Amino acid sequence: MDNASFFSDLLNTIAERGRALIGAKPPRGAGGRVGELVARCRDLLSGRGEATGAAIAIEILDDYRALDAPARLAFFSALAAEFGPDRAAMTRALEHWGRETSDAAAADLHYAAEPRRLELFRRLNRAPGGTGALVAMRADLLPLLREAPALRVVDRDLLHLFASWFNRGFLVLRHIDWRTPANILEKLIRYEAVHQIHDWDDLRRRIDPPDRRCYAFFHPALVDEPLIFVEVALTETMPAAVAPLLAQTRLPVAPDRARVAVFYSISNCQTGLAGVTFGNFLIKQVVEELRRELPRIETFVTLSPIPGLRAWVESEEPGLDVDARATLALAGDADWPDDAQAQAKLRKLLEPLIAQYFLQARRKDGRVIDPVARFHLGNGARLERIDWLGDRSHKGLRESFGAMVNYLYDLDEIERNHEAFANQGEVAASSAVKKMLKDRKRRAPAPTPA
Repeated sequence: MDNASFFSDLLNTIAERGRALIGAKPPRGAGGRVGELVARCRDLLSGRGEATGAAIAIEILDDYRALDAPARLAFFSALAAEFGPDRAAMTRALEHWGRETSDAAAADLHYAAEPRRLELFRRLNRAPGGTGALVAMRADLLPLLREAPALRVVDRDLLHLFASWFNRGFLVLRHIDWRTPANILEKLIRYEAVHQIHDWDDLRRRIDPPDRRCYAFFHPALVDEPLIFVEVALTETMPAAVAPLLAQTRLPVAPDRARVAVFYSISNCQTGLAGVTFGNFLIKQVVEELRRELPRIETFVTLSPIPGLRAWVESEEPGLDVDARATLALAGDADWPDDAQAQAKLRKLLEPLIAQYFLQARRKDGRVIDPVARFHLGNGARLERIDWLGDRSHKGLRESFGAMVNYLYDLDEIERNHEAFANQGEVAASSAVKKMLKDRKRRAPAPTPA
């Protein structure tokens, strides 16, 4: 029996003993469900017994799962309002700090400022399956934040804990292939977020041939739940389109002939872990795995979507003139990719705009607009090539006019690129991409004289 199973069984045993000690709960009316749930949270925080605490934690998580959407909102609101820091303890700690700016006084202030929610979540995590339940709880919370910003304090506390609990040191990399248990393979089909996996045959084509690899991170507390996975194609050259990689009739490449490893799909699996970083560790570890297995692989690249491109191009940000807007209107025709004349006009307009989108366009906070770009550039990759009509799917045309990009992971440049992007916001890009931006500036209309 592995350590995770042993620990899970131990928690279940402790919790069952605790349930015997606290006895059965009396029946409740629906109207008092949230109030009773909050009261049980207070009980959990005030108790000291390990067995009874585990049993109460199970009851809280079971009762939470039974809540409807309005009741969950009320529960999260109670967590925000009633389970913050102990104000009296904070006042004493502040007075202590005012008298004595010592390390001990700083530690007192630190612990006094901690919201009681954090300890509540820690104790809920002691229940069997508690980690997964809390991840699911945060997935319920995230959609509520826009309409109820006061709940952000609850989200911040959960994210703080998850950043520690899902630290890279706890993650396990697993190679996924056709021998992997079916319950995990089924989740890959469900969680694939970039290029839909249509059925089991489609999945097999992605993980079973000799020129395909798939890797996923797992956590001991979520044994059969992948956190994030990456699909890899081994090729002879850098690909410019995704369709040939996914084609049913393609001919596999012998691994000893492959010189390029292509990360063509990276999918986060747990909504409740949004904001917890896994991908940068995943890419770097997979690179090391592939280098050990296939030392002839020389190039590590992505074939990535550009999900925010079309929305940006069609906004006022690029400052397109009337003629450019007329050309852009051609993209409203569903058949434009097969119309050579329309395609040529759009390509001449859009490729320089794509370069501008990556190299110059920014959000209000100064960050690169595209989320996929932020991920790879933040990992130290270089924007290597823009692939015109690399994705002709309906989704690809809708989001980015079918364009894709290759990000190159040059192992000698990764750290330098990462530092430049993190500290100066500098985007590492190939000379070909930079030239496209120069073409955009050269074609831009001169300002109208005042």
